[in-house]
Amino acid sequence: MSTKLKLIKILSDGHFHSGEKLGAELGVSRTAIWKQVQTLSLLGLDCYSVSGKGYRLPAPLELLERDTVLAAMTATAKPLLSGIELHPEIDSSNRYLMDKLSEGLEHGYVCMAERQTAGRGRRGRPWVSPFARNIYMSFYWRFEMTPELLSGLGLAIGVGVIRALRRLNIEDADLKWPNDILWQGRKLAGILLEMRGESAGPYHVVIGVGLNVDMANTDSTAEIDQPWVDLQHIAAQPISRNEIAAILLSELLLVAEQFQRFGLAPFLDEWIAADAYAGKAVEIQQGTETIIGYARGVDGNGAVLLETDLGMRQFHSGEVSLRLQSQ
Repeated sequence: MSTKLKLIKILSDGHFHSGEKLGAELGVSRTAIWKQVQTLSLLGLDCYSVSGKGYRLPAPLELLERDTVLAAMTATAKPLLSGIELHPEIDSSNRYLMDKLSEGLEHGYVCMAERQTAGRGRRGRPWVSPFARNIYMSFYWRFEMTPELLSGLGLAIGVGVIRALRRLNIEDADLKWPNDILWQGRKLAGILLEMRGESAGPYHVVIGVGLNVDMANTDSTAEIDQPWVDLQHIAAQPISRNEIAAILLSELLLVAEQFQRFGLAPFLDEWIAADAYAGKAVEIQQGTETIIGYARGVDGNGAVLLETDLGMRQFHSGEVSLRLQSQ
């Protein structure tokens, strides 16, 4: 563990710690501590320095702990886990696993990070990733199925996120086709699937999920270009990030295993029940073309159904964007 991360772990309680005491604990000089504190801003962490008191963070932080997450996972999901890595900082958890595919990963291999420097959402959009505030999680799974059947995977993963939120006593979360989780119309979580394989299969898929937990006291929210919300604002009481990570990971691994055997069918009813745009006037952006109509759910392969003046049409995710119709 780096000196910087050890320093953050000590400061994560939100209390003051003197430079002398920190130096003694970390085996470095007070000057070295001062230099390390200056670098915390690169992680988006402000650190107060008060003469006679020492250093402290504005508020306590709960860092992810590998053993804590493993201990809180469900007994049915834990056997599906082949390995787990937890990084203080990474460019993108999805990209990291995609790069490791050549090493022969077993499915159920997980990467989580405290911060991403190049987190991505669908269609290359940036995913704002402040340090130790949210959940940034990716895992690998190998699927032996045709591209048509695999196209519904993102919807099944969305159902998994909804299941995890319900276990955390978060109700009223909805699904926006194809990969967003909303709460009262604001984005709470997103899904990014990346895959590699031949046309006949198998397909190697990295499944990434970003979940907003506590975006308060961060400057990163100014970069978000759409309405958002986090668990801190909607939960009845604070929830441990380690608990969130364990429950979310458990549900997602179970979804991947079930999808591998049965496809989208077991998840369709739950997805339709949570459809944020069901029956609403919407528009599809496909390249330079805009198609307007009414959202009528999804078909058995996960394509969104749109009732238009010319009849019912279906659209697969790809480069298609769905939104409420402009007023």
